[in-house]
Amino acid sequence: MSTIGDKILDKPLPKIGEKSLFTKELEIALEQQDVDFVIHSLKDLPTTLPDGMCIGAILKREDPRDALVLHPKHVGKSLETLPKGSVIGTSSLRRTAQLNRRYPDLKVESIRGNINTRLDKLDNGDIFAAIVLASAGLSRMGWEKRISQKLEAEEWLYAVGQGALAVECREDDFATLRLLQPLFHGTTTFRVLAERSFLRTLGGGCSAPVAVKSELIGQDLSLTGAVWSLNGKKMLKHSSSCRLQYREEDEDGEPPRKCPYRMPKLFCGISPGNLTYRDLEEAEKLGEDVAYQLVKDGALDIMNEARNHNETTAS
Repeated sequence: MSTIGDKILDKPLPKIGEKSLFTKELEIALEQQDVDFVIHSLKDLPTTLPDGMCIGAILKREDPRDALVLHPKHVGKSLETLPKGSVIGTSSLRRTAQLNRRYPDLKVESIRGNINTRLDKLDNGDIFAAIVLASAGLSRMGWEKRISQKLEAEEWLYAVGQGALAVECREDDFATLRLLQPLFHGTTTFRVLAERSFLRTLGGGCSAPVAVKSELIGQDLSLTGAVWSLNGKKMLKHSSSCRLQYREEDEDGEPPRKCPYRMPKLFCGISPGNLTYRDLEEAEKLGEDVAYQLVKDGALDIMNEARNHNETTAS
């Protein structure tokens, strides 16, 4: 199925002026019961879902980092060694802001289309020296060899939910929810729940440069969230952590447990599967706490400035 985001390729995403760019048509099919579930890249799924919809499963996350793909003539170089004035292609405000902040001698231009289209524009054109894509997308297509440099998350934060796949279904379709339950990956779910809670609390989306980094090591869940101005000159960042009862090793080889609730509570649209409310609430609160600290530090002013700029340039 094709969505608005698939069809409109001549505008940057923030300037299209629509929400749910890659999900709306699929959710209409769900609502009309033409399909029983749909699969999304989680980073495309808004933090607030339409009434009656939920995320019935989140699969094990692939590498969430961004990757640099170089034009053949620049093979062997990196963002640090590309010639001054080189053009980097991306459709993401998050990537644009980080590029502008870290590499002011490089130039950023918008590039749209699926991975094939973007790679073709890179390889067969004379505009872009490189493009930035999600590592997971390249990996799923079998194109890992095109990755010239992985951008380390300690310095280069990634999109909320990047690298994870989500299965969306109707909230009251208990047969489908039971069917999907074995697909849940606990560690991924807690990480992306904290990320989605952070984004939902901030009220961000593709109209402002917002990014995250999360980890679940042992039972310690950590989250870093950041907000930038469009030119990258202003940045706010905050990190926090919480401790879960969940242990990933306890899930290995265990059959999925039946959810004890007739109508399970949703966490940023995520059905709990066989995970405990206590841990899900901790992860959700972690995201909220990081967002509230950034709001206290002035994040909303930076985000509103970005939104106003996008609205002005789109009109």
